[in-house]
Amino acid sequence: MSCPWLEGCPLRRLEKENKISEKWKNEYCLSSNNFKNCQRYQMEKEGEPHKNILPNGEKIKCLN
Repeated sequence: MSCPWLEGCPLRRLEKENKISEKWKNEYCLSSNNFKNCQRYQMEKEGEPHKNILPNGEKIKCLN
């Protein structure tokens, strides 16, 4: 199972624009269990804003 929000995640757009690496999708989003460790996934579940956050919790530098 992958992340239930895989297709709707704004990170997909940033990957297509070459602003971030697809490593995030491979390491978190497509992983059967690691997506649960994604900070974006956890924040989405809690209803917290996470617009400029990478899966590991770092700020997305290209959006600062």
